[in-house]
Amino acid sequence: MRYREIADTGVNVSAIGFGTVKIGRDQGVKYPQSFVIPDDKQVLNLLSICTELGINLLDTAPAYGNSEQRLGQLLSPSQRQDWLISSKAGEEFDENSGTSHYDFSERAIIASVERSLRRLKTDYLDIVMIHSNGDDLDIIERQGALATLAKLKQAGKIRATGMSTKTIAGGIAALEHSDCVMVTYNLNERSEREVIEYAHLHNKGIFIKKAFASGHLSSESTDAGEDSIVASFKLIFSEAGVSSAVIGTINENNLRENIEKYQQVIKEIS
Repeated sequence: MRYREIADTGVNVSAIGFGTVKIGRDQGVKYPQSFVIPDDKQVLNLLSICTELGINLLDTAPAYGNSEQRLGQLLSPSQRQDWLISSKAGEEFDENSGTSHYDFSERAIIASVERSLRRLKTDYLDIVMIHSNGDDLDIIERQGALATLAKLKQAGKIRATGMSTKTIAGGIAALEHSDCVMVTYNLNERSEREVIEYAHLHNKGIFIKKAFASGHLSSESTDAGEDSIVASFKLIFSEAGVSSAVIGTINENNLRENIEKYQQVIKEIS
């Protein structure tokens, strides 16, 4: 497993991160197949495999149902130093309506981060990103969401700040005001490559979301007959600006297989 520092923060993330939406939420998701939220024993097994394979990054969010609460309950205090926890702020998911609502005000973001700290039973978060609704520039420039995160970073509650963006202009603007961004980049969607290149030139971090197109690539082969997961990893890790790709499988065998394919790709492109 490779590790990369996010900007100059001292936060060294594994090249593969473990996404935890599926341990906390099964409504309003865009995966091709339904799934059952794993029980505590299954989640602990997944976390143990992550540790075994060298994964140190846990990606969570308030919008991921009760993901934060479960991680807070399952990770012992003695394990806190073993993990880098990345959470988000700005989006809240309503299980009753199955919809999200957004609030990027300073009050809401501070309250969200404080709640995440309580849920995760920690006094700091390694990374917090703004969970964009798509109006990236307005969130940054008018609502000042990244400025709020910067204040929390200065207060020692966050080690690195960023934004999960949805536009090229927003991604670049976020990198100008924070340490990292999370972008969509996969075999089907490559429009945000410019953001990845900008991050590389300016020593900022890049996290990849939807690396396998939310599971839609997992059972496919490319037109050339290549395994789609291998092809995805080749695409992603051929970009020098990529810090980590977050994958969210809850199948233990699938997790191991994905890491084997990642290792295969790293050997090929090194």
